[in-house]
Amino acid sequence: MPLSELCRRITEQNGKPLPKNHPLGSRLVCMEYSKFAKEVKTYPLLSESRFFALCWNLSSKNKLYATMLPSPEPFHYALPFQPESATQLHTHDYLELAYIVKGNFYQNIVGKTIHFRAGELCLIDKNCLHQDYLISEDAIILFIGIANDMFHEVINENITTQKIISFLQSALLEQKDLQQYLHFRPKTNIPSTAHMEECLLLFLQELVSNTVGSHYVCKGMLFRIFRLLSTEFDFSLSQQQKKSMSWLVFHEITEYMKRNYQTVAIQDLVTKFHYQEDYFNRIIKNKTGLTYSGYLKQIRLDAAERLLRTTSLSIEEIAAEVGYHNKGFFYKIFVEKYGMTPSKYRKHITA
Repeated sequence: MPLSELCRRITEQNGKPLPKNHPLGSRLVCMEYSKFAKEVKTYPLLSESRFFALCWNLSSKNKLYATMLPSPEPFHYALPFQPESATQLHTHDYLELAYIVKGNFYQNIVGKTIHFRAGELCLIDKNCLHQDYLISEDAIILFIGIANDMFHEVINENITTQKIISFLQSALLEQKDLQQYLHFRPKTNIPSTAHMEECLLLFLQELVSNTVGSHYVCKGMLFRIFRLLSTEFDFSLSQQQKKSMSWLVFHEITEYMKRNYQTVAIQDLVTKFHYQEDYFNRIIKNKTGLTYSGYLKQIRLDAAERLLRTTSLSIEEIAAEVGYHNKGFFYKIFVEKYGMTPSKYRKHITA
């Protein structure tokens, strides 16, 4: 069964119809009631799952059908709407990943109207202010809500590129002054979309069945979905996002270099962070004014200076400890930075 057909069935036929005045209805879709109010949508307590799906099925006849999974009892909901209407401005206290199954979808994100087409996705930070537009055309949108503790597992599995990890980390750090989102487009139309829809279909089917073990299957599919976002989709960043993420990536690079300064090579950074070599020179130059090799030399000399102050290791041992096996070269660069030889420096600080 295609993903679009499953979405249509569960939004129009899943369980009992929800009464129009049911409190859950406003959770499924809350129409705009104020130009100034800003809602914060909390993670729904429909189950103990750390992820859920909200499915919208928009009709050209100005009717929205919706459901949410998993839930204690299956249900579906129908709501007529006025053309070109919008939901209330809101943020989430969880991450939201939206996939456009069919048609077009428009959102106002941080004051900018974004057009999403079938096969595209949007990952919205938990602090990002946005609203959804309801238009008079057939469209299906699948929203996946991801609980905060699920962030750690996605990051720790190392299944995504560093740019996506940086996005997740900034959400985890709750930088409330940074509102961000990622707009994903398939690199090649049919294969990427087909792979993503296969994963989303299995994910949704497990939420529908909600049987023993479904949670673990869904968790595995969610990891695959993020892996596909890294390998088969492209995304671009706003200038504000680039500025914030560049600091996050620089911090990760710096921490890795400081942990592995004795043996680290630029190719190790390529393998670890999935960027090309010239990127590391650019970001380090931008943040420190140094090249990669110059910055590594600074880290090593800082470590050498610390060992001179805190240990009784010989100069040769310290040179080898910080990654230099040519004693003459180590002396040369140490003198360039500190204005004296390592032995004189040690005497100076212990005098």
